Amino acid sequence: MTRLIKIVRIGMATGLIALLPAIARAECYVSYKAKRENPLKLHFGVASVPDSACSKSAASVALAPRLAKDGWILLTIAAMVDETELEALKDSAGAFFLKY
Repeated sequence: MTRLIKIVRIGMATGLIALLPAIARAECYVSYKAKRENPLKLHFGVASVPDSACSKSAASVALAPRLAKDGWILLTIAAMVDETELEALKDSAGAFFLKY
């Protein structure tokens, strides 16, 4: 019985170690709208934000400065996006798909 417990523990430890990279890079995705002024330009995009920013308000705080570096002003977080929805938004976001 003791040998079986050791084997189970080793198996569980190995499984947890295999999951660590996925846990470490946990992300959320958001669709958003942004603008530039003079002349007015608008864009729709999809961005990744840390898992700790996985709400509309937290995503706004995380994303706005990244957009601002390129002169964009965040207008709104349109939606929280599930990984399964990413491919469907790729064409709509165009050059702004996972850019920020």
